[in-house]
Amino acid sequence: MNILGYLQKIGRALMVPVAVLPAAAILMGVGYWIDPNGWGGGSPLAAFLIKAGSALIDNMSTLFAVGVAYGMSKDKDGSAALAGLVGFLVLTTLLSPAVVSMIKGIPLDAVPAAFKKINNQFVGILCGVIAAELYNRFSTVELHKALAFFSGRRLVPIVTSVVMIVVSFVMMIIWPLVYGGLVNFGESIVSLGSTGAGIYAFFNRLLIPIGLHHALNSVFWFDVAGINDIPNFLGGQSSLDAGKAVLGVTGMYQAGFFPIMMFGLPGAALAIYHSAKKENKDKVASIMIAAAFASFFTGVTEPLEFSFMFVAPVLYGIHALLSGVSVFIASSMHWMAGFGFSAGLVDLVLSSRNPLATNWYMLIPQGLVFFGLYYVVFRAVIVKFNLKTPGREDEEAVPAQAQATDRTELAKQYLEVLGGHDNLVTVDACITRLRLTLKDRSIVDERKLKALGAAGVVKLGEQNLQVILGPLAEIIAGEMKALR
Repeated sequence: MNILGYLQKIGRALMVPVAVLPAAAILMGVGYWIDPNGWGGGSPLAAFLIKAGSALIDNMSTLFAVGVAYGMSKDKDGSAALAGLVGFLVLTTLLSPAVVSMIKGIPLDAVPAAFKKINNQFVGILCGVIAAELYNRFSTVELHKALAFFSGRRLVPIVTSVVMIVVSFVMMIIWPLVYGGLVNFGESIVSLGSTGAGIYAFFNRLLIPIGLHHALNSVFWFDVAGINDIPNFLGGQSSLDAGKAVLGVTGMYQAGFFPIMMFGLPGAALAIYHSAKKENKDKVASIMIAAAFASFFTGVTEPLEFSFMFVAPVLYGIHALLSGVSVFIASSMHWMAGFGFSAGLVDLVLSSRNPLATNWYMLIPQGLVFFGLYYVVFRAVIVKFNLKTPGREDEEAVPAQAQATDRTELAKQYLEVLGGHDNLVTVDACITRLRLTLKDRSIVDERKLKALGAAGVVKLGEQNLQVILGPLAEIIAGEMKALR
C-alpha cells in the first residue's frame, strides 16, 4: 500500500473515535441550555449532563488510541482495541514528566514541556496505528503448547506492551522535536489571528477530496499543538475558569463554517438546479434537495461537494476560497459558535447557550449573505464556462440503469460494478464514503457507479478507490461484506 493509501486508511479509522463527539456535544449542549451561566452550579441535572459530556472530551486521546486500533485492524476485533489501550497507557506512563525525570536523572522542572503534553490525540493515533499493525501481524501466531493460552489474539496486548517500551525510548528523543514542530506550525497560524483561521479553513476544504483534512483538523481542533479549539469550546465556563478559553476567540476555527454548511452550500445547490437542462431538473432537484438538507441540518457536506468537485474543479476552488473568507469574517467579528460533529443546524442550536458562544446569531445573517453569494457566483461561473454540473451532462455521460431500492440488492449491484469480491482487497466505510482497495481498478466503470447513486468517485494511488454515497456508505459496506 502506498503512503497516500495508508494515510487514507488512518483517516478512515479516525471516524471511529470522532463518532463519539456528537454524543459529547449533545450532552454538554443540553446541559448549557438548562444552566448557561452556572456551568451546572445552579442545576444538578445540568451538572450531570455537562460532566457526562466532558468525560468523553477530556479522554479523547484514549478514545483515539482505542478507536484507531480497532478501525485499522483487519477484522475489527476487540483485541486490537485492547492493544491500543495497552500501548497508550504504557507510552504515556513512560513519557510522563515524573518518569522522564527519573529516567534522565534531571529535576522535574527541567523536563521539556513536550512531555507535559504527551497525553494528546496525536499520540493516541500513533499508539492506535502501532497496535493495529501488531494485531494484524501477530493475531494468528501459535505458540508452543506450554504457552498455548497466550497464542493468537491474547498475544497481541503482550507484544504491544513490549514494543511500546522500545517506542517510548525512541519517542523520548524525537517527541520534543515533533511537538516543537507542531507547536511552531500552530503558532504560525495562530499568530496570524483571523487571517490564519481563514487560511486554515481554505486548506480544510482543499484536502477533503483526498480525505486528509482530518490530519489538519487535529492540529487546530484538538490538543496537538495547544490550540484544542473544540474541547475548549465545549468546556464552556469551566474552560474560562481554567484559563483554557478566551471569550470571543475560542471557537474561531469552527464558527465560520456554519454560514457555509447551513447556507452557502445550499445556495450552490440551488444554482446547480437552476443551471440544469430543463429535462433534467426533476432528477437534479431530488439530488440537490437531499444534499442541501444534509448540509443545512447536520453539516454533512460531502454528498453536495462531490456533486461538483471533479466535474467542475473551478467551483470547488471558489468554494474553498469562500470558506476561508467566511471563517475569517466570523473570527474577525468575534461571532462564535462551536460543534461536536459538524457545523449544521443541530450543533448551532446546541452551542447557542454555551457561555463561549458570543453573538452566535450573527452567523445567520452572515449565512444569508453567503447563500446569495454562492448562488450568484456559482450560477454565473456554470453558465459562463458551460460547466458540466449535475443536469448539464451530455446525454451519453451517464448510462440508464435502474436503481434498486432494497439495500442488499443495491449492494449486489455496486459489487458487480466493482468487479465482484474477487477484485476487492479491502472494503470499509466512513460516514459518507465507501473506501476500497482493488486488485484491478481499471475494470470499474465510474459512469455505472454514478448511475447507481454515487455522488462522486475518488482515485488514490494505483489500487485505492473511494465511492461517495452519503449516509448509505456504512450500510452498503456492511451488505457487501455480508454477501461474501
